[in-house]
Amino acid sequence: MNFKIAVIIPAFNEAKTIGKVIEDFSTYLPESLICVVNNNSTDDTYQIAKNKFISLQLDETKAIVLNEYKKGKAFAVKKAFYTVNAEVYVMIDADCTYDVAQIKELLLPVQNGKVDMVVADRHSLGHYKKENKRVLNGVGNNLVKFLINLLYQTNLKDILSGYRVFNKAFVKNFPITTSGFELETELTLFALEHNFSIQEIPTLYSDRPADNPSKLNTLVDGYKVLLKLFTIFKNYKPLIFFGFLSIFFAILSLVIGVPVFLEYLDTKYVGRFPSAFLAMGCAILCIIFLTVALILDTIVNIDKKNIEYRLMDFYSKINAN
Repeated sequence: MNFKIAVIIPAFNEAKTIGKVIEDFSTYLPESLICVVNNNSTDDTYQIAKNKFISLQLDETKAIVLNEYKKGKAFAVKKAFYTVNAEVYVMIDADCTYDVAQIKELLLPVQNGKVDMVVADRHSLGHYKKENKRVLNGVGNNLVKFLINLLYQTNLKDILSGYRVFNKAFVKNFPITTSGFELETELTLFALEHNFSIQEIPTLYSDRPADNPSKLNTLVDGYKVLLKLFTIFKNYKPLIFFGFLSIFFAILSLVIGVPVFLEYLDTKYVGRFPSAFLAMGCAILCIIFLTVALILDTIVNIDKKNIEYRLMDFYSKINAN
């Protein structure tokens, strides 16, 4: 069945808030399909969602609950993206931190065909800074945002927002390769890398209810943020990443090798063999990293072309119908 609008709500142990989120969307977006993806919860999330659908008199054409047993938000969203067929998709967390009342405003640019993805910006109005109690999480968010804006020459305000709207072309061509909270970063990077248009709309944000604390671990997730910064460079900008390493070892080779070479010119004798071998090793690494940079950059460009071909095929099928 093809739906006009599908609301995707990944939920892991959100028994205290899932009912409110469902009720809000039933009120503000009654024409949509509400799809809750129970991500291996150990509480009553699944049953509460089912009961809320019954109490709101929402049948299977208006509401469904899917189970995804692989733990991780990205797995839950992937399950919904692959299962549900719709023209427009809304993704939102199940923790009652986002303003559902604003959904019509977020939908409009995508429904009008102006953009491919709308992001609910939590930062521009200052609510996230005021509400967020996890300082290190904010620092990590800013690091990721700074790097992405630097690499792609953009001015995005909220890279990690979990409240987004997508068109069908974006969803059906987005390969979800991550597993957890890095999903939002992957969504943004995929859009920027493949020229999908993005619009940010400032939105209200509230911290999670006191009796439903965040499941994020500051140290573990801080490590994941640093790892993500590394992979952004490596996977999306290999020419910059490996090119920088190539330049570094080229400079190191010259710093170590030039004195040895000058000594040879002066004495016709190489007295510092360790330095000579080290300079040679650095030069070899320079060449290797330069080769890797060129090969991976070519692969990235081929991938971009493949995505374009897939989009051409996608739109040609739509036009044919």
